[in-house]
Amino acid sequence: MRLRNRLAALGVAMVVTATMGACGSGGDDSSGGSSKTGSQFEGRGPISFVSGKDTSGVYAQQLAKWNADHPNEQVKLIELPESADAQRQQFIQNAQTKSDAYDVVFLDVVWTAEFAANGWVEALPEDQFPLDQMLQPAVETNKYFKKLYGVPYASDGGMLYYRTDLLKAAGIAEAPKTWDEMKQACQKIQATPQGKGLGCYGGQYEKYEGLTVNFSEAVNSAGGEVVKEDGKANVNTPEAKKGLDFLVDGFKSGVMPREAITWKEEEGRRAFQDGKLIFHRQWPYQYALASKNDGSSKVVGKFAVAPLPGLTGPGKSTLGGHNLSISKFSKNKATALDFVKWFTNQENAKTNLTVASLAPVYTNLYDDPALQKQFPYLPTLKQSIMNAEPRPAIVRYGDATAAIQESAYAALTGKQTSEQALSDLQSKLDQLIAQK
Repeated sequence: MRLRNRLAALGVAMVVTATMGACGSGGDDSSGGSSKTGSQFEGRGPISFVSGKDTSGVYAQQLAKWNADHPNEQVKLIELPESADAQRQQFIQNAQTKSDAYDVVFLDVVWTAEFAANGWVEALPEDQFPLDQMLQPAVETNKYFKKLYGVPYASDGGMLYYRTDLLKAAGIAEAPKTWDEMKQACQKIQATPQGKGLGCYGGQYEKYEGLTVNFSEAVNSAGGEVVKEDGKANVNTPEAKKGLDFLVDGFKSGVMPREAITWKEEEGRRAFQDGKLIFHRQWPYQYALASKNDGSSKVVGKFAVAPLPGLTGPGKSTLGGHNLSISKFSKNKATALDFVKWFTNQENAKTNLTVASLAPVYTNLYDDPALQKQFPYLPTLKQSIMNAEPRPAIVRYGDATAAIQESAYAALTGKQTSEQALSDLQSKLDQLIAQK
């Protein structure tokens, strides 16, 4: 299912199930994507920017620049845990108490609609942001009820990181395009002196949002859908079973290292950078960290990226990324709006790319020859994002992702068969979708 259709389905479902009061931002609902700013963007002074842990250090650099230029409107960075689920929970707790402690919030692309529907973030003036210069899949994740509730900061698409030196030593000419090709490549590499004892493939399999991403990618890459275009769950299917079986069989056969069941992004990144893994499913931020010459990476100059493999050909990434939104309960929303404009501008997007390998949302950065020379993965990343599938478009997304994680984890750990896990998940999703 194409991204635009799924997002449209999500919008329709949420409009039907949410009250009109929860949809608005205090303005005229008939204005749709109005460019007018209202009284909600008043107040100047210090604000907070709340995000997950800044592992790259790029936020600190950019905030220092803003703060030097705005002595009376300082921005304080509040870092939340690395876990996306823990971040979401703290964001929700703050919003439910109507606290003004959070001003600008860094939301995962799948959270924007939930926060807008509950009246936790403000609708933003569309004409004050260069949305037409940005990747449209990233822009669409910020829309709800024909209004803009966030601005893309960075997009994300999963890619296959692989060890070029090990493939070359084993006589393998190119990165695998299918799961079977990847397994065969691992067997050849592990039979060489350089590859002896190395893990084959890893992703994010701990019971958290990353597992929902990896499960969805496996299902989509096998030709299945977690949720159909009509909004109905579709996981009790042969295609979904083939996707889940790829993950389950990977742990049974040893393709996935046993310890990968505990991996989130950072654990897997460290394993790849330590030279313990041949192939790794990861977001683009890993590229810069794995390329550092400070001794933290053992694979500098020894890796490249390719599209994720699938059942019969290249697979599909899940659409990732983060957006900036302004809390409904902020006291200094005028400052917050100016900060969001500045923080999401093209100059900062380029810095995010060059310093932290964050996927830019500006289309022209992907097509810049100088940047392509510096970051040869850009065409692959752009392809990943433009062909990516969103996570399941379900109104009660928090409950849905928890159900997906529970069932997928039960299958991966052998507590349930793939058939039973998918049957149970189908029932759970059917119930959640029916509870409108």
